[in-house]
Amino acid sequence: MLTIILLALQINITHPAPPVDDSAKAEIISSYQEKLPGTDLTIDWIAIPVGEVGYPSEMELGSPTEETDRKEDEGPVWKFRPEPFWMMKFEVTWDLYYEFLKEYRISQDRRLDPSTASSAIWADAVSIPTPLWEQDARPIMEGLGTSGGFPAADITQFAAMQFSKWLSKKTGQFLRLPTEAEWEYAARCGKNTAYSFGDDSAELTKYAWIFDNSEYEDEDAGFPGLGAGYRKVGTLKPNRWGIHDLYGNVAEWTLDRYSEDAYQSRAQKPLTSAEAVVWPEKIWPAVVRGGSWQDDSDRCRSAARTPSTSKWQKRDPQIPKSVWWCTDAFHVGFRLIRPASPPDQPIRWWDPEISSIQRKLKSGYKELRVPLGNPAPVEKE
Repeated sequence: MLTIILLALQINITHPAPPVDDSAKAEIISSYQEKLPGTDLTIDWIAIPVGEVGYPSEMELGSPTEETDRKEDEGPVWKFRPEPFWMMKFEVTWDLYYEFLKEYRISQDRRLDPSTASSAIWADAVSIPTPLWEQDARPIMEGLGTSGGFPAADITQFAAMQFSKWLSKKTGQFLRLPTEAEWEYAARCGKNTAYSFGDDSAELTKYAWIFDNSEYEDEDAGFPGLGAGYRKVGTLKPNRWGIHDLYGNVAEWTLDRYSEDAYQSRAQKPLTSAEAVVWPEKIWPAVVRGGSWQDDSDRCRSAARTPSTSKWQKRDPQIPKSVWWCTDAFHVGFRLIRPASPPDQPIRWWDPEISSIQRKLKSGYKELRVPLGNPAPVEKE
């Protein structure tokens, strides 16, 4: 049956998320805005209608050997076959993330006991971040900005994954972190140049907050000693597909575990997202993309891959350390995608099979996991 893909990029409308008719094999992909139920917060979703003009159904990812500032882990170039999806127009903001954090205070009476909860109930439930109490990290974040449109940062990959599960329950749509292949596809906008706008890094500051332009007018503001930091989302130019801040501002978590030679086995045939993803097996390292406000332009290239590191939790005095807060990664945030075709088994995309995380969640010490019941319908404005 003919696949129908409808596109309405950058239309400022608010309506329920378009349904996907799996039985008819129809993929109805249009950009939309939705309101988070019970709040005045809105989320903008940009359609990426793979297969339409300008949205290649197959694309080379990674960097060619001649690309300036190329790193070895960006090759060899391989072919990616994405499926249509929506991507958040902006990075997840503190305003939105705080709605998730509030669950820790209001959901204590629904705490699951890991010793008595069935495996099915435990798997379907959502873990809620413990409060950030680290005495240095909190004032630093407050100096950078934690409301009014600033991007959420300093959180772990697992926290981002649980947020995606929580938001899926709230909206009734399957949402998750992008794979690094999906992230790069969205960043490239169909182009094989170093950036979506070309190869000239001098143009980057029109689109991205990076080391060259992230200094604040007030030298006492922002990150201590630097007078710089992240900025409110969407204040610079979007890419050709209407997505803001994929380069710079805060670097963005992906689902993939970092492997330096991940691309070596991908040259045989084109791969889909599910075939290419490198599932996380341990907390570090994971793949972060896009560069940030503290990076030079080369780290913001579409192909650039950054491995996370345990040094991002240097300030955390706990043993074991928090599964929620990085405490030293004020340059790392995230955004989500919504695949047009949800998976049959979504749990793996939300709950990584990392034994140290699972032990911590079941330790009972401050950790909170709650059932959220049936997904709430998307609120219509």
